[in-house]
Amino acid sequence: MRVVHIKNPQQREACLARLCAEAYGQEAGLRPLATFAGTLGVLVEQEAARVLALVDDHSRPVALALLVLDELGSSMTVMLLAELDHEDVSRPAERLVAELALKAPLRVDARDAEQEARFREAGITRWLDGKAGVRIGLGPKHPAASLEDLPRALTFDEAAVIQSFKRDRQQFDDYKARFLRGLETFPATL
Repeated sequence: MRVVHIKNPQQREACLARLCAEAYGQEAGLRPLATFAGTLGVLVEQEAARVLALVDDHSRPVALALLVLDELGSSMTVMLLAELDHEDVSRPAERLVAELALKAPLRVDARDAEQEARFREAGITRWLDGKAGVRIGLGPKHPAASLEDLPRALTFDEAAVIQSFKRDRQQFDDYKARFLRGLETFPATL
């Protein structure tokens, strides 16, 4: 097992498309496409996003994650996380988070007790109470000691991306084609 930072633009697009599709599922409407477009058009352009994969001993991806820098560039937040087909690997998403937490100043947001339990199993042991019941987990290398120390993660306005799709059909068609091409060309190995 090892973690791979996907830098090749075509592989990154393919992995991001698969990650969005896996994270949001079949019934998510435009959300996977909006996340794909916003991540590429805003966060990747600003060099504020990283797509990473946990690969097995045969270099096959078994889990994917989207990490986004905070506004100070001092830490990274797991924005999306998904397990892929993984018959040979137990709990690959947790293993990916555990590996990332050992190497980077990592933040995770848990929306419920089940997510928090999964992240705790992955080695995230420091927890803060965030807004709207969200629990914020910090990896061992994360410098924050309290909510006041915690810089905001960089993001984009998902609703604005969807509105831009409605105003600019060409842009929508372009991102949709890139998303579908990414799904079709998802690499078997990395």
